[in-house]
Amino acid sequence: MRSWKLAAVLAAVSLLLAVALAAAQEPVRDFSQLNTRLKPGDTVWVTDAQGREVKGEIVDLAPDSLTLKAGPARRFGPADASLIRQRRHDPLWNGALIGFAVGGGLGLAMGNFNGSWDWGDAAVGAVIFGGIGAGIGVGIDALIPGKKIVAYRAPTPGGAPPARLSIAPVVTPRVKGLAMSFGF
Repeated sequence: MRSWKLAAVLAAVSLLLAVALAAAQEPVRDFSQLNTRLKPGDTVWVTDAQGREVKGEIVDLAPDSLTLKAGPARRFGPADASLIRQRRHDPLWNGALIGFAVGGGLGLAMGNFNGSWDWGDAAVGAVIFGGIGAGIGVGIDALIPGKKIVAYRAPTPGGAPPARLSIAPVVTPRVKGLAMSFGF
């Protein structure tokens, strides 16, 4: 019995780790591979070689160019685009699931409201409050815009990814100093 519970927990943790690893995809570094991440109709943010950002809808995607509808159509080649980002929306089903769990838990707790546990009241409460919670969860999830993920990052000279150093002051009544972050 105990080994069955351990196996179930390990399976759940493995599934969660696999989903997290699949979501953390590296950006493509070859412009000809953009079609593996993007398609015509997607909205993207392109940072050009001078550091200017252009938001637009992809009209055409070829191995050597990307054409955006951003006012007048703009065409970017591998030498013109240093970074391309795309917004990925959060799926609505997880908001429904979280809302159902919270509402259902509240409904189950209501089954013990008068001091004596009644499974019938608890089940009805779990279904009713779970449904209300699922609706609220979907509504909240729909309001969250999602994250911008990097679909393409131009290769740096030498092929190494760019290193980033960020320094910010930290000033509070009790602490004064610098916060540093280094990424590569």
